[in-house]
Amino acid sequence: MDIFSATATGDDSGARLDLWLSEKCEAVSRSRVKSLIQSGALKVDGQIVRDPRAKIIATGVYELQVPDPVPAVPEPEDIPLDILHEDADLIIVNKPIGMAVHPAPGSWTGTLVNALLHHCKGELTGIGGVERPGIVHRIDKLTSGVMVVAKSDAAHAGLSKMFAEHTMERTYVALTRGAPRPLVGTIETRLARSNADRKKMAVVKNPESGAGRHAITHYKALETYGMLDKTAGLPAAAKIECRLETGRTHQIRVHMSHIGAPLIGDPVYARNKGIKAHGAGDAFDIAKRLARSFDRQALHAASLGFTHPITGKDVSFKVAMPDDMTSLAKALKKMPKDD
Repeated sequence: MDIFSATATGDDSGARLDLWLSEKCEAVSRSRVKSLIQSGALKVDGQIVRDPRAKIIATGVYELQVPDPVPAVPEPEDIPLDILHEDADLIIVNKPIGMAVHPAPGSWTGTLVNALLHHCKGELTGIGGVERPGIVHRIDKLTSGVMVVAKSDAAHAGLSKMFAEHTMERTYVALTRGAPRPLVGTIETRLARSNADRKKMAVVKNPESGAGRHAITHYKALETYGMLDKTAGLPAAAKIECRLETGRTHQIRVHMSHIGAPLIGDPVYARNKGIKAHGAGDAFDIAKRLARSFDRQALHAASLGFTHPITGKDVSFKVAMPDDMTSLAKALKKMPKDD
């Protein structure tokens, strides 16, 4: 790892951070500098700065950590997998919380692709001429649940077509702060990158403009918990089943936040962590404490159903919620609704 150091002077005041650093560090591209800053690799007088668009407003020492390059092709890693089904053409796994699907900045190793390259060694017939697993859909790093991965080029083509035509049945379970109104419905919007934060997705305010991509989520409340407002009949939290008709980045997280029922623990799309509940007592205190300390979006890919692209048989797979969501749901359920 190399550490590049530069000192800002009064003449540099007002310069945009990533532009200034890329000029000072000619061996690193501006886009690379930007991604390194966003990953937490920059320190200013010992303090981490993550906003590449920040302006230099004072003198100081800027230290950018530039990691050694990693191999362009992911390396196989012996990582245990929870395999629900496997045949010559595809594999179904229950992805755990905290595992990224693809190698990327901040997660170059320990990903699902690394694990599959080891597990499927010698069994991959080639995706686009390369011996690699065929990833046809993704689940966020902090989301758990069912995923299908192609092992053959033919399966990859068939699965990709299903996702493109929205013929694959996918359901998710989420725990939300508050509950959607109505308790059963469909959310249909267009989603695009947020103008304020390019790492976030947002609902397009003027869908007639054609900006963004069409996104449809069907949802229904499976259970509601506690009470936020007795007069209005508003639950404090809910367990929601979401069925995706389309599969856009962060679709469920954005859609549930859009209708006022953000996912508990969501670090990006929930303005406040935890829940609010009407009432008092141990049950309320325990539920609120667990919700407040929940350190990821409470979202789980619960089921997946499709027609096998090679055999033509209908297949489906289901997995129960992980322990952290199960424990939270049990605590929320104990909150009385009429205190």
